[in-house]
Amino acid sequence: MSQHIEQPLSEKEFQHQLGIDKAAMDRLLCYAEMLRTWQARINLVSTSSLNDIWRRHMLDSAQLKKFIRPSDQTILDLGSGAGFPGLVLGIITGLPIHLVESNNKKCSFLREVARKTDTNVVIHQDRIESLNAFSADIITARALAPLENLIVYSAEFLAENSRCLFLKGAKGGQELTQARKKWNMIVTEAESLSDASGVIYLIEGIHRRHV
Repeated sequence: MSQHIEQPLSEKEFQHQLGIDKAAMDRLLCYAEMLRTWQARINLVSTSSLNDIWRRHMLDSAQLKKFIRPSDQTILDLGSGAGFPGLVLGIITGLPIHLVESNNKKCSFLREVARKTDTNVVIHQDRIESLNAFSADIITARALAPLENLIVYSAEFLAENSRCLFLKGAKGGQELTQARKKWNMIVTEAESLSDASGVIYLIEGIHRRHV
């Protein structure tokens, strides 16, 4: 029996599925082209993932938009790497985005994409642990660290109504079980649109457990 191979998602399919307007789509197309160009010089993402960039990176990031409330004003993206999901959300929402990335070359890429796409970002070239704390309405992360670590990183930036949006893979459930040993939180799970084994965790009401 032959194995089914999923066809790459096209930019038109992505645009239709997410309802992205033309202005934002043009900026995402610019971003995608820059990612391919820069990847030839520095390692931003896995090279194989560029064969399905609109699913693996753009859809994976943009699907978080539906969880952002009209009242949200600031998004903090931890360990931004090549800008996923933070920079994509900045492009499609217009909200100010804080991108935290310690790698100099990746920060250079983020600055150039932000400039070319005219996206409202603040790039923090620093380790998360060294960043001066400020309040963020939404905190995002993808492929950065186990869930327990992400909550520790996020704790300094949480206000009363802050929420975390974390993209996780097949081991997400194990990580959530581990995190709950030390943290009380309200968790809403949603299936990933981009990965059959993936999950999105919307987490709020985070407080450290008193043991």
